[in-house]
Amino acid sequence: MRLHLPPALAVCLLQAPVFADNLWDLSLEELGKVRITTIASGTETPLDKAAAIATVITADDIAAMGATDIDQALETVPGLHVGRGDQIAAPKFYIRGITSSYNAQTLVLINGIPITSLFTGNRSNVWSGMPVKSVARIEVIRGPGSALYGADAFSGVINIITKTGQDIRDSNGGNDQPHTIAGARAGSFDTQSVWMEHGGRYGGFDVGLTLEAETTNGWKALVQADQQTALDTVYGAGGAPAVSLAPGPINMGKDMLDARLDVVHGHSRFRSGFQGRYHLGTGLGTAQTLDPQGELLSQRVNADYTYTRNDLTPDWGLEARSSYYRGTMQVTEDMVLFPKGAFGGAFPNGFIGNPEFKEENARFDLSGLYKGWDTHRVRLGTGFYWGDMYEVTEAKNFTVAFNPRPGGLEDVSDTAETFLPEAQRTNTYAFIQDEWKLADKWQLTTGVRYDHYSDFGDSTNPRLALVWATNDKMTTRLLYGSAFRAPALVESAAASNPVALGNPNLNPEKIDTYELAFSHHAAADLLYTANLFYYQIKDMINFVPGGGGVTQAQNVGRRTGKGIELEMDYTVIPDLRLLMNYSYQKSTDQNTKADVGEAPGQDAYGRSEWTFAPFWRLDTQVTWIGKQKRAAGDARPALDAYTTVDITLRRKQLWNSLSVALSVRNLLDEDVREPSPGPIAPLTVPHFPQDLPMAGRSVYGEISYSF
Repeated sequence: MRLHLPPALAVCLLQAPVFADNLWDLSLEELGKVRITTIASGTETPLDKAAAIATVITADDIAAMGATDIDQALETVPGLHVGRGDQIAAPKFYIRGITSSYNAQTLVLINGIPITSLFTGNRSNVWSGMPVKSVARIEVIRGPGSALYGADAFSGVINIITKTGQDIRDSNGGNDQPHTIAGARAGSFDTQSVWMEHGGRYGGFDVGLTLEAETTNGWKALVQADQQTALDTVYGAGGAPAVSLAPGPINMGKDMLDARLDVVHGHSRFRSGFQGRYHLGTGLGTAQTLDPQGELLSQRVNADYTYTRNDLTPDWGLEARSSYYRGTMQVTEDMVLFPKGAFGGAFPNGFIGNPEFKEENARFDLSGLYKGWDTHRVRLGTGFYWGDMYEVTEAKNFTVAFNPRPGGLEDVSDTAETFLPEAQRTNTYAFIQDEWKLADKWQLTTGVRYDHYSDFGDSTNPRLALVWATNDKMTTRLLYGSAFRAPALVESAAASNPVALGNPNLNPEKIDTYELAFSHHAAADLLYTANLFYYQIKDMINFVPGGGGVTQAQNVGRRTGKGIELEMDYTVIPDLRLLMNYSYQKSTDQNTKADVGEAPGQDAYGRSEWTFAPFWRLDTQVTWIGKQKRAAGDARPALDAYTTVDITLRRKQLWNSLSVALSVRNLLDEDVREPSPGPIAPLTVPHFPQDLPMAGRSVYGEISYSF
């Protein structure tokens, strides 16, 4: 059974508790399970009556995109651009033009639980994406969410919902019989993937299990010049030979293993997950210099238990959840920050630094819903978070002053020369939210959350949403929210680092966002929306170039942003659906009045889904990314706009339960590039003058069998 949700699905509340008495009580996760219309306060109400701007990407949408990783799916969300960082080519999720060195302003959740790294404040530089066969839905809220999630829900929230046993059985008609899907994929860049999904009921336990494995060499795009190319010019003046490995390919190879388990019994749910990344290449290099030999290993384990009683009493519902996460970063092949012979021959074996760490965190959340009043739903909640960064180790062959170590590569763990101190952080929070039905067509949602952090203090963040069902087909929404982001350890404490230094005097980032949104069901098969937004940022954190080619974290002042997002979803005939969106944003540094740059000012997306014969489907998508202006201090012209075209041809039941698919990404082999950072003194040219090359045309064939 296919569930279709409009691409601009509005959501009243995004948080762990799930109380489904009516539409206003539905969480974002639960909204992803219902149709366009449902029961709200005893009457049918379109989902766009809820009180936030969001996009829900279903598993069927992912298949139509031909996406093999969530990064490819997220690029279709209006106002969200997936770029690449200049370190390890890690994916960066820019929402409404908000950018920074580590992209920590976008909070990523798996099943409602943050996967934020204490080290970088993002999902970790060795996150390396996530395959999609275990994904039931991806939910994106654009705008602040600290009133619900606390720190880091700054520019937006991405919630990845993994498949349950019921989700897997639904693909076979939704009966209670065990169902298994097995498949394989092969294609460009020496990519091979296999996966298995199983859903079944066993003695009152509903079990869902997914396993995915992939190996790939990654795209081998050529970099014509890197930071070492510029250094060769400096040291060449003294007679030193050039040692840069550019022109040369980037290092994007990796092996991946992902596993997910979901078990439901009565009022209880247990989930666990494992993500292993092996032989992970260093991409563009750790220090913006090609490193073809460096390899990393990362393993992430998570588990959570949830107990839910919607009917604890006639007026109260209750949910309690505990969760645990552990992640590692290990170096399995030396990370060569600068190649052999670097710095005038001072490093004949290369400039080597091998940072490693382990981190873990635990969370406990308790929330309740009081529904004893006719016109109010009051939610109360509290929780505790504990995070620990431990076993921080490092081996390197350079000193604090970046001179050669007399003993060559040495273990400097537990000394002042380690790149980061071991540290812990705790957070306690409490929130209250009131959903008040003012009148038949009016609802006001107000809420506030208080957070106390052990290392930087307190933050209080309110939220307000006024929703007006203007008429039977149109909804108008006025939204306000504030958010904050706590400095990550790499920003506050990094030391002895040849790439970026921390700053213990940082303030948390703050943002206030205002939104005005309209949605119109012009007909049962036609929906279009328009969202206007404006935000103000205070104490934005970014790494600012300093002397000697090193950057340091700083509060860089105030920024403002404004823009518009337009969407349309039109089912032309039962066998043809069209989706389109367009976004415009302008972010300004209030100190210089200059454009912040780095993110596209405009983007557009379109997709057609055409069932042209029984069991045959052709899906075509076009993505246009507008010009990307440079950051302050970078005099290069804006990066040119580009357009990519992807097609996916699918055939179900080719033979019994055998299905096949063929996808071509970047069909026209467009030269796609993401902006590289500008020059850092004493150099006068950017580290990657020709910017960061992305993948060209790629082809994938897929086969799966259900039984």
